[in-house]
Order: sequence, then structure tokens, then C-alpha cells
Amino acid sequence: MIACRNLRVLAGLLVLWASAAPAQSRQRPASYYPGPHPQWEHRAPATVGIDARLLDSAIAFAKASESPEPRDLEQNHYMSWGREPHSEPVGPFQPRGPATGIIVRNGYIVAEWGDPARVDMTFSVTKSFLSTTVGIASDRGMIRNLSDTVRDYVLSGEFDSEHNRLITWDHLLRQTSDWEGTLWGKPDWADRPPTNQPLAEYVARKHNAPGASYKYNDVRVNVLAYATLQVWRRPLPQVLREYVMDPIGASNTWRWYGYENSWVTLDGERMQSVSGGGHWGGGMFISALDQARFGLLTLRRGKWKDRQILSEKWVSLALTPTPVEPGYGFMNWFLNTDRRLLPSAPANSFCHRGAGANVICAFPDQDLVIVARWVRNDAVDGLVQRVLASVH
Repeated sequence: MIACRNLRVLAGLLVLWASAAPAQSRQRPASYYPGPHPQWEHRAPATVGIDARLLDSAIAFAKASESPEPRDLEQNHYMSWGREPHSEPVGPFQPRGPATGIIVRNGYIVAEWGDPARVDMTFSVTKSFLSTTVGIASDRGMIRNLSDTVRDYVLSGEFDSEHNRLITWDHLLRQTSDWEGTLWGKPDWADRPPTNQPLAEYVARKHNAPGASYKYNDVRVNVLAYATLQVWRRPLPQVLREYVMDPIGASNTWRWYGYENSWVTLDGERMQSVSGGGHWGGGMFISALDQARFGLLTLRRGKWKDRQILSEKWVSLALTPTPVEPGYGFMNWFLNTDRRLLPSAPANSFCHRGAGANVICAFPDQDLVIVARWVRNDAVDGLVQRVLASVH
């Protein structure tokens, strides 16, 4: 009886000691971030709670689901977008590599396949880098309020019409502006015109009020890039490198291109207005390794080590559903609202997504990033399902 009583007293003392211990000592270890390229620690899947056998099965699925479209991406352009009006390429293309991907858990690389260091076109994932340059300008007060009309900041004529003068930064970021006009030789109506309406009728239509409708449109994306260039008054690739890519330790191999006819003069200097994708060539050419770093930055809500590169406010806005298209936040943050994007994933998952398919998907509940390149669009959810099934 005495021994039992002593054991109970000892147990009570241990509880008191644990409750009195500093809160910091009971916190989870600090989140891991990789060092500058090429430093990035790899971990065996089992050490971060992943079943290696199931993960291998997911990777085999990704490899077997490689896009059947030509690896010659200029040829592929003529076979797809080349059927649109004004479809002539005005930016560079290059042949792509094999199906490629990276899995990152708790900040560590746990799997790679294909050629992760190869620099390839990433098409509309470029839009996420573009909106990031807007976010940095907003965080720094260069754009006072996203509900401001863009015309208040841009005096080059793109926002002078009765319709365009009402367009705000938020409208452009959410692809709800219905901007009208022509930029770099591409009229707004030439991108993805409807197939069930005569083209002349579509061209002559009355434009919707800004904010009233959603339309994925690369001309309007390029308008945002040009407007943002005029705010920064320096090339956006320089802005991205200084404020994002260098701080997260990205390589120096990525390139962000515009068009052969998108050169302008600002403050006496010639600079290129970059494109927001590869629709007519150009856009971001980047490795899967650098994509994974960007994905980890957005998964961690704009924080990298002890530095808040993108503000929490900006990330929250980027992840806020667009009223007329709840599956879309800021470009190109695709949301899993109602689990429409990825039925197999939690609703708070999100992806940066482009043609190819090129995807950077983030899963906050699992502290997980999946980068997949040149996988069939209809296989993305299958890959996600298999990777998530491997996570304990």
C-alpha cells in the first residue's frame, strides 16, 4: 500500500513538472526549409510518415499517365491553340522533357521522378508568379488598395474606355474584368472564343460589368502584367528574383519571357513586358525543383524560415474564392472549394496549375507539396489520391 501511494505521489509530481515546463519546449520542432540551391535534404518516406510502397505506386501511376501530346511544344501549339484567330506565336517555345515530379513532406524531398532539374515551359503556372509580383507591390504599399481602379496607376491608354476605366486590380487578379481591347497584337476576343456562337456576334457583344463574370483569358492576364510593370517600372523578372526566388534559394536557371513585340520604354529604358503563360509562347521556363520551392512557400502561407516574403493578408486573399467562380482565387491559385478540383483531397487544398498538365499542389493538413509535370489532366486527381493514401 505504501509503495502504491508513493507511486501515485511520483506520478502527480511528474504531471506538475510537465505542466510547469516552458511552453516552448512542448512545441513542435521548427519547420524545415531547404538551403540555397542545390541544398535540399532528402528523407526516406518512412521517416516522415509515408508508406514507401504506396508512394512508389503513386509515382508509377504518374509515369504511366504522361501526357500523350507532342513533346515538341511549338508543334503542339499549332495542333491546339493554333486553331484560334490571331494564333501566331510571338514568344519562344522549346521541346519538353519526360513526365517529372517531386513530393515534399514536412519540407523534405521524399521522392523524385523524371528530370526535376530540367528547365521546361510551365504555361499558366506563370500566372502564380505574376500575381506574386502584384502581391509584393501591394504589401509594400505601391498598390494602395486592390479595389482601386487600375486606371489610377496606369496612364498608357489600356484603361481609358468607358468599360475598362471601371476595372480594379481585384478584377484582373480574379479574371473577372472582361477587359476589352488588343494588346501585343492579340485582341481579347481571340482567346478561347466560344464554339457555339458566331465569331462576329461574339466580337460585337456587349461586355459584362467588371466583376460580374469569370473568363479565363490570357490577353487580360498580359494586361495585368503590363499594368504591374508600370507600377514597378522595372522588369518583373528582376522583381521576382529579388523579392522571391533568391530569398527562397531558387536556382539561377529559370527564365521569364515576354513576346518579341512586347518591348516598351519606361523612364528612358527598354524593357520587356512578360507574358502570364505560354499561350502564344513565352512565360516562365523553370525546373520542377524551383517549382517545389515556390509550392513550399505558398503552402507555408508566404513564410520562408524567419522571413514573411508574402504577407499573411495577401495569401488569405489569394485563397479567397471568387464570387462568380468559387474554384478560383487570385491567378493562378485554383481552390478545392466543394472538392471540385481534387475530389480526393481536403477542401483546403489548392494548386497552381497550367497546361501540360503542370501542377504544384499544396496540402496544408499533411504539410505536403506535389509537383507533377506533363501528366494527363484527367490523371491529376488519381495521382493526388494515391500520394495521400501513402501518408500516415
